[in-house]
Parts: sequence; C-alpha cells; structure tokens
Amino acid sequence: SPHDHNKVYIGSQFVHRTVNGGQSWEIISPDLSTADPELADPETGGLTRDVTGAETHATILTLAESPVTPGVIWAGTDDGRVHVTRDDGATWVDVGVNIPDPPRGLWVSRVEPSHFEAGTAYVSIDGHRSDEFRPWIFKTTDYGRTWTRITNGIPDGNPIYVVREDLKNPELLYAGSEFGAFFSVDGGASWGPIGLGLPTVAVHDLVIHPREGDLIAGTHGRSVWILD
Repeated sequence: SPHDHNKVYIGSQFVHRTVNGGQSWEIISPDLSTADPELADPETGGLTRDVTGAETHATILTLAESPVTPGVIWAGTDDGRVHVTRDDGATWVDVGVNIPDPPRGLWVSRVEPSHFEAGTAYVSIDGHRSDEFRPWIFKTTDYGRTWTRITNGIPDGNPIYVVREDLKNPELLYAGSEFGAFFSVDGGASWGPIGLGLPTVAVHDLVIHPREGDLIAGTHGRSVWILD
C-alpha cells in the first residue's frame, strides 16, 4: 500500500491482504476471475497429459491501490476481468464489462491508478496469446463506469504489457509493448516511440523512480534500461 508500509496485497483469484507486514492474512474479495473450470483445470495437453500448470489460469495478474485515496483498489485478471473497490474490499464492482472494444477474455496486463485523481485509472490489455496483436490501452475518469481507448500512434502489432502515468505530470504517460516503449505528452491522445537507444525488445515493466524521475524499463532478454 502506498499509504501504509505494513499493508500488502497479493492476488490469486482472490485479493489477499495483510495489515501487519505478513504476520497474518485475510481474503477481502470474492473470486474476481470468471471462475471458468476449463481455464482452471490443471490437466491440459489432450492425449499428452500436462500437469505443470503452465496453461492453468483464471487469476489476478495486476493489483494496485490508489496513491490518492486509501481503500480504492483495482484488480485485473488474465481472463479479462477488471474490478474496483472503493471501500477497502467490502464491495467490488466489475467495471471491465464497460470497456468497449477488445475481444472478451484477454489478459489484463496492467491496472495503473492515477497519482492525481482517485477516479482515474489506466488499463492495458494483452491479446497476443489469442492471436490478437492490436494495442489496447483504456482510461477511465469515473471509477470505471466509462472507458476511452487511448492508443492513437501505437502501431498494430504492439500488444501492450504495461502502462504508467508520470508521478509529476498527469499528461505524461508511458507504455511498454512487445516491440519497445512509447510515450504520450497529451494524456494518451497521441503516442510516439521512445527510441533513444532502447532496442526493439519486449518491455514487460516500466517504473518511474520516485526520487530521481528516471524511467526504468524491464525488458525480456535485453536487461534493464534506464532513461534519465
């Protein structure tokens, strides 16, 4: 939690919370996935039995509490659901059904609550496992009741793994895709490639250093890159 260092959240198909640094845990949500038994079946592979768990999912992939208002928590699952609670887990609302465009059931790769407005958040959706390579980033300003797609300038063929809002400028956004990273200086109305020596590589995570302001990119296979 950005408000209490003893409070930590972990996602399975439920949201788990500790308020004492991990000494004890409680479940503060219902099952937020689709609970599809075919997705959760550990035995896959058809004639060749596979119980490694590599294809078992229906679980929470991304989970974040609002830096603005304690108790506003967003969760996204690998089977296409997005939920928000505004009362510290007492009630949850499925706001993913309000996202207008992408095929249902794709991986919600990141939820990013705004650092400026409690009702604002960003969601990226990654469909490459389902042969869907269009970029999907959505923004809400009303706690998920409505969403706007904000990917103008990101070419098709760039499934999005992460979206981040700058810590000081709400108009400055960053996104990591299968083939690099992008930035927007107008709140997502338009995007351009970051470049600046970053190789054409999958960018699976982006972090903004809270003190230095550096943009730190975690890539798949090409180490960690830092942009001053």
